[in-house]
Amino acid sequence: MNDFQLDQSYGYIVNRAARRLEYKLLQAFKKNGHDITPQQWAVLNRLWQQDGISQAEIADSTFKNRPVVTRIIDILEKKGRVVRRRSEQDRRVIRVYLTPKGREYEEKLVPLAKEVLERGRAGITDEELEHMTLALRKIVANHE
Repeated sequence: MNDFQLDQSYGYIVNRAARRLEYKLLQAFKKNGHDITPQQWAVLNRLWQQDGISQAEIADSTFKNRPVVTRIIDILEKKGRVVRRRSEQDRRVIRVYLTPKGREYEEKLVPLAKEVLERGRAGITDEELEHMTLALRKIVANHE
């Protein structure tokens, strides 16, 4: 008899929590009139941290495959949030840059994301959150 209980697996619980946070983030963006998805948010977030990185770097740092990142950037470009430019050092590399419109999104979206995270940690102490974060980082490291 299989004694594995999916609902009790930390992998299942982590995945469920991540999906729930992603859904709540989408709701917060929509409720506040922002036409953006959590996937688009992740790309913008990377660019707020380091503008002008390559599409490949965005894919790697957001854990998304390159075709998915290409589609996300296509959408963000149509919305006037980013522009693509070929690298002057290596013409094969396409770099992505924020537009002023994309840059101004940061001050609007970051507070909403922080609010979603704060709501999600209700009833969790700082110490518990620190332990959870450390454990999750170890899990990630174990699989790299």
